[in-house]
Amino acid sequence: MNSSDSATQWLLQSHDPSVRFWTRIDVLDEPRDSSAVRAEFARIPNGERVRQLLSNQKKDGGFGVQPYSKWTGAHWRLVSLTELGMPATPRIRAAVETVLQWLGTEKHRVINWWVTGRMRVHASIEGNALAVCSRWGLARDARVEEIARNLIAWQWDDGGWNCRKEKETVHSSFYETLAPLWGLIEFHHATDDADARQAAERAAEFFLRHRLFRSDHTGAVIRSEWRRLHYPLYWHYDILQCLVILARLRALNDPRMDEALDIVEQKRLPNGLWKADAYYWSPRGKAKSNEVVNWGRRGPNEMITLNALRVLKSGGRLN
Repeated sequence: MNSSDSATQWLLQSHDPSVRFWTRIDVLDEPRDSSAVRAEFARIPNGERVRQLLSNQKKDGGFGVQPYSKWTGAHWRLVSLTELGMPATPRIRAAVETVLQWLGTEKHRVINWWVTGRMRVHASIEGNALAVCSRWGLARDARVEEIARNLIAWQWDDGGWNCRKEKETVHSSFYETLAPLWGLIEFHHATDDADARQAAERAAEFFLRHRLFRSDHTGAVIRSEWRRLHYPLYWHYDILQCLVILARLRALNDPRMDEALDIVEQKRLPNGLWKADAYYWSPRGKAKSNEVVNWGRRGPNEMITLNALRVLKSGGRLN
């Protein structure tokens, strides 16, 4: 058994049905209507991580805190639930509704404004919401369509977005561009919208022009942290998460991705798996960045291993 086979078998033995489901779909290319895939999909709502993410949900669909509250608000829980493959149940729709209502409030809208012809916006917020809603069949909701149209209208000339208000800032942010790229990809998949596809291609080119982590002017590494592996990313950035999202747009066969793919490949452990290099979350009750889910801090990491196999497969690098 080669290293890819051993990693796949390890994922298929996971206690999490979401991990097993996505391994069959994305690594083994099993059809969604196969009996094994359908069985795993049916188990997802009862997976421990899914149950924890939906714990303490209130009657209004929220979780007792502002939707963007890190990392316990509905916004963040829904991103994780989407990545885990959770179906669109009434509880999910209720949580989504709290996010859409919050995005429509004047209090949220006033944090965005135009400066020197560029909209300064926390576009990762809208990007995550667009992706979540598109995955769960809400792409034709007028509020979701407005999010997509706004992101397209707010896109900067270099293909990205940025929230910095200083007029001297004329370069897009990696952090504020990755989630909108994901959202526009998912919106395009759900609607076949050509404008969304074009905007996604421009955002993808922004990352490719930088080889995912280098200056497009000097070639220097922008942030060493981006070469480390994390899960979940929330609003943060690293090369693996970028590769995962780019793979949802098209195959990872552009040579400008090669160095990032090399790094992911080189981080493979001797047992064929991957672990987290660092974390953006803390166990419940330990810090401001509390999480309701234990994503794993010891040994190999299931979600990082799954994502690494996904991108290496898309890049034609699996054994």
